[in-house]
Amino acid sequence: MIEVDALVKVYPGHPPVRAVDGVSFEARRGEVFGLLGANGAGKTTTLRMLVTLLSPDGGTARVNGHDVRTAPEAVRGSVGYLSVTTGLYERLTPREMLVSFGRMQQIADPVGRAEQLIARFGIGAFADQRCGRLSTGMKQKVSIARALVHDPPVLILDEPTVGLDVLVAQTFLEFVETAREEGRAVLYSTHIMSEVERLCDRVAIIHEGRIVAATSVAALVAEHGTVEKGFVATVNGA
Repeated sequence: MIEVDALVKVYPGHPPVRAVDGVSFEARRGEVFGLLGANGAGKTTTLRMLVTLLSPDGGTARVNGHDVRTAPEAVRGSVGYLSVTTGLYERLTPREMLVSFGRMQQIADPVGRAEQLIARFGIGAFADQRCGRLSTGMKQKVSIARALVHDPPVLILDEPTVGLDVLVAQTFLEFVETAREEGRAVLYSTHIMSEVERLCDRVAIIHEGRIVAATSVAALVAEHGTVEKGFVATVNGA
């Protein structure tokens, strides 16, 4: 579902910065693949290339069979993308926003789809309030619904629980587990070790723009005791 081969992104400067330096991995249907790394490791830049917000400077990537360079519209139609910086239109209500995004994605019944998602994520009580007046937890529910409005086979989630309270974060993790059960491919970027241990089937550890290890979570825990110890050992070259 997601195939990444030697992906590169270089930001201009003196000297230039290779934010992503030959990254390769594969995320399959019906699994949660973790991209684990500290802040600044290259996670967000990698994900932004996969959702066509940034153009790669080298390598290739395919999402649901579509090349991110040559078929960006098809990629965007296959992906639900969510990050802490994915803002909502504050003057629109959740209902208006979901219908609008459904129309942009050219789904057959955007109004009906919006109502399905409002019911699924418990948005009904605030569906007609402006998004700018919603709490953080309410906004996150709307963002999740928006990411799913076109029923994408692939979900790309970038640090999605940052800033959420414990209860809202718990609800979100349950949503990710459900997405896997539905057969979606989920790419989950995080620096939170407990989330990796709970959610991910396999994990790639990224450090200074490079993949330094890729394995199953079970193997990482078996070797080091916890994901955190495995991460520290791998980054430190132990």
